[in-house]
Amino acid sequence: MNRRWGASAIARLGLLTAVAIVLGYFEHLLPVTGIPGVKLGLANTVLLYALYLLDVPSAVLLMLLKVGISGLLYGGPAAMLYSFAGGVLSLGVMIFARKSLAFSVIGVSVLGAVSHNIAQMLVACLVVETRAILAYLPVLLIAAAVTGTLTGLIARYTFKGLRPKSVREDGRGENGAQSKGKT
Repeated sequence: MNRRWGASAIARLGLLTAVAIVLGYFEHLLPVTGIPGVKLGLANTVLLYALYLLDVPSAVLLMLLKVGISGLLYGGPAAMLYSFAGGVLSLGVMIFARKSLAFSVIGVSVLGAVSHNIAQMLVACLVVETRAILAYLPVLLIAAAVTGTLTGLIARYTFKGLRPKSVREDGRGENGAQSKGKT
């Protein structure tokens, strides 16, 4: 068996999936604003954790598990469709931004939030067969910038407690070399 998917890795991914689902459920219960469709995206801190402290395959698996299980528990097929589209584009953008090293974890989070809303709006256009709903996109993009910043800040401060001091925010060690285990 590949060492990457050993018992400890599976246990870690199971725990992270549970955390993402609980955060998503908590967020589902608490309407943050009076703006329809706006959520904090707290579960995305788990994906950021996977991108920065684990690896890309773990982040992809976590996103798929989060979308699937959350959809089954408190969504439905339509919610899963929107969440999957948002998750795929968001994670793809975050992976690219993370690998570029041009963005901090906050920047990666904001880009993820913005791309998540764009993907969901595109799916909405296809489902309702009208582009008129794109008029709502600027509101969602502003909200995504705010919530992505908050989620990025939460992730940054969480990482400080979980990461060795020899690893900087950009994934490089104190001497500027790429840290071992980073993708």
